[in-house]
Amino acid sequence: MNKETYNKIAGQDTGRIIAISDGVFGVALTLLVLEIRVPVLESIRSEQDLIHAFVALKSKFLVYFLAFMTTGIFWVGHSSQYKYIQESDRNLNWINLLFLLSVTMLPFTTAFLGDYVHFKFPVAVYWLNIFLMGAMLYINWVYACRHHFVHEETRQLVDIPLRRRIITAQSLYFLGALLCFISPVLSIAFIILVQLNYAFAFLSQRKKTPALKTES
Repeated sequence: MNKETYNKIAGQDTGRIIAISDGVFGVALTLLVLEIRVPVLESIRSEQDLIHAFVALKSKFLVYFLAFMTTGIFWVGHSSQYKYIQESDRNLNWINLLFLLSVTMLPFTTAFLGDYVHFKFPVAVYWLNIFLMGAMLYINWVYACRHHFVHEETRQLVDIPLRRRIITAQSLYFLGALLCFISPVLSIAFIILVQLNYAFAFLSQRKKTPALKTES
């Protein structure tokens, strides 16, 4: 009886979920840039040597931008869900913590990819990280809806768009990961383009433009 009572009262505060999630995302974003280190080479004797050493960091900057976009997109996705999730329980808390587990892995998978950017395996590891984040975010939303933590009227409006966004994005990320068999750099570039579209909705804006002109 005591166990049942505890299960019912634990994890009721969605505010704490949001607080720890924002904190983890903030730390993850900070740790990403620490992998880009200032060149310290004894061979640097001139401006040209220093410029060459700086340019050699280009793959690090590319992967940093990729990871920053990844973190930002998932933070926005998480925020979008908790705008509508009004209640919680201990299971939802742990689902969210497992999601944050995958978020905290990003600095490592980013560093691994940045050090071996021309290999396929690091791309697969990074994609697996993204997949785990997407899967846990999807499970988080499905659990909240099934346990009526989202108001029914709201759920009918936002459920399909939120699910579809995750599924479509994960499909595109998988396609991007497969491109590593052609070129790992091409794979990274494709995923970045997908993320830029999800961040700024370029394609959506282009689709809406004709409709706006027709109305006017």
